[in-house]
Amino acid sequence: MNINTSPRGGPERPRVALIAGPTASGKSALALALAERADGVIINADSAQVYRDLNTLSARPGREDESRAPHRLYGYRDGAEPCSAAAWAEDAKAEIGAAHDSGKLPILAGGTGLYLRTLLDGIAPIPEIDPEVRARVRALPVAQSFAALASEDPAAAERIRPNDAVRIARALEVVRATGRPIAVWHEERTGGISENIDLAPLILLPPRDWLYERCDRRFENMFQEQGIEEVSSLLKRELHPLVPVMRAIGVPEIAGYLAGKLSREQALEAGRTATRRYAKRQYTWFSRQPPADWPRREKPVDCEPLNDALAAFAFGET
Repeated sequence: MNINTSPRGGPERPRVALIAGPTASGKSALALALAERADGVIINADSAQVYRDLNTLSARPGREDESRAPHRLYGYRDGAEPCSAAAWAEDAKAEIGAAHDSGKLPILAGGTGLYLRTLLDGIAPIPEIDPEVRARVRALPVAQSFAALASEDPAAAERIRPNDAVRIARALEVVRATGRPIAVWHEERTGGISENIDLAPLILLPPRDWLYERCDRRFENMFQEQGIEEVSSLLKRELHPLVPVMRAIGVPEIAGYLAGKLSREQALEAGRTATRRYAKRQYTWFSRQPPADWPRREKPVDCEPLNDALAAFAFGET
């Protein structure tokens, strides 16, 4: 079957596969199995894996995996420059188009819901923020920013955690620069590709105890020589503490260990806890946000017996 045409009725649309879910749920292994089975190109949809500074700490696919199937948008950005959902979506559109042009199946694989939502549904047309407004907002302490947000956009303050400096600042600068709450802007979306593709999605929601055990092992594996060296190199760059790479799971914990503020066991436990909490938030998001008719896999991933089913899934035969 030609992957560039939809097997369903109506206008032909190019097919795109999507494998999404929380961290450590088996997305990368499943995407690789599908890519080998269906002649696919794996396109990263994980916000940490876009940065070349985060190789070990983002659990990026290794060279062996990359030799088995093409991988795109992995480690392609410098950590000093935050990658917005809108920027990633534009890059993903280009890679999806390139895959289709070469007769291959694009396979989106990742756990960043905002990235996927922006790509599929589009982005709110929020105008450029006045640099002076942004500078004043970003200069405020987090507590003061949150108090201002509670006054100027109470609905946003109810949704955002009081210590989430990035989201607080964004919501505050939007309402101050545009006079409209950020939620109102988000009701309008442009540029999404969902209407122009034939999407074959699969959400991984394995048992939580299985997932959390894998999260623990993943962070323990990160907290080895390569992970420690990765954080040490980041610290030498003296990047702003609020850029995403400096807030990525593992960086603050290992940095605390290197500074002597945490023992190795304390840093390990902090990292395990942070990873499990992140997985829990992702699990909740993917349980509730994607459309109800998107298939959910609730069993642990075992790629071998799924090989035939994967190809059928990608080609819309099930």
